[in-house]
Amino acid sequence: MSAAVVLSKDDLRAVAGFAAASAETVLEIFEADQPGDSRPRDAIAAAWAFARGGERGKVLRDTAWAALKAAQVAHSGAAREAARAAMAAAGAAYLHPLAKATQVKHILGAGAHAARAAELVAGGSAVGHLERTVRRATPAVTDVLHRYPAAPQGGGRVGELIRALDAGLRARPE
Repeated sequence: MSAAVVLSKDDLRAVAGFAAASAETVLEIFEADQPGDSRPRDAIAAAWAFARGGERGKVLRDTAWAALKAAQVAHSGAAREAARAAMAAAGAAYLHPLAKATQVKHILGAGAHAARAAELVAGGSAVGHLERTVRRATPAVTDVLHRYPAAPQGGGRVGELIRALDAGLRARPE
């Protein structure tokens, strides 16, 4: 059984705000691909609403699932990743208080999917995007991340980007 991690609602709000800000950076990629589809925007809005004091409930879950479905209809890989970033933003509020490496995906998933979307658009490296994401993280987000083990192996390119974000945030001076 995994040890428990102490998380306050403020901790969850900080993580959700970080995830929403990360997903917003690539929202236009999805919207250029699917201009009439507001599902990823709605998921990001729900994450922001929670981060700013709203309740964690059905709207977050529903918009996260809807953003994931939006990813399935996108034409480009970059647009799919942008929609997945929005899904991860809405899902960030559901970070579990279990000391498992897999929980790091709730903290960094939106940033990693956004980095992958940016990488696909640029046709190259996501290093600059990752650096901006690391700088975007507040001390509260970094504090929450340090309560968990390092990001897990696997997950393809997005998993690599999660591990890069994890390493970058853990290396920041506290």
